[in-house]
Parts: sequence; structure tokens; C-alpha cells
Amino acid sequence: MAITATQSKAPASVINVAVGSYITSSTAEAFVITTGFKPRFVEVHNETSGDSFKWYEGMTNAEALKRVAAGTSSIITSNGITVSDTGFTVGLDTDVNVINEQLSWICMN
Repeated sequence: MAITATQSKAPASVINVAVGSYITSSTAEAFVITTGFKPRFVEVHNETSGDSFKWYEGMTNAEALKRVAAGTSSIITSNGITVSDTGFTVGLDTDVNVINEQLSWICMN
């Protein structure tokens, strides 16, 4: 059995990293984070509940690896992370994106 792996980085000499936090005190809804670049990795962590999302290049829009504080992980295919050329959108997942709970995030390309 052959094992193959691919890597890509364009341009190879530039890595952009952005970090931040987000909290809403109004109606919970999907929200957009503008970073100025297209992320290849995004992680969003709910500081209150401990629930989190991870999105990796190659995953589809609205998909994410979701981990809940109870210790279970699963791939979700809606209300996850959607990447654009200038940032990403965090979907309205009722475990991660919650009113009055701080979300911390990091993304890189």
C-alpha cells in the first residue's frame, strides 16, 4: 500500500496569521471575520463552554470538526466555518456560537 501526501504553500515565503475574539450580546447569528487573506486553517473556541470548531483547507463550506467540552468530536456539514478570499464566516451552531459567550479564534494561510 502506498502512502501519499501533498503540501502546498503559495507564495512559499509568506504566512499570514490573524487572531481575535468575538462576543455578541444581541441575537445569535452567523458572523463574518475579515482578515484580508484566505485562511487555510481556522479554529474557533468558545471560552465559556469549551466547545470548538476547526476547519482545514480541503473541507467544504459550512463544515467543521466540532469538539464539545464533554469530549466528543464529530464532523459537521452545516453551521460550521465557511472561508472566503478575505476571511471566514462562523455559522450559527448552538454549542459554539452562543449569545454572551466569548469566542476566540485563530486563522492562518
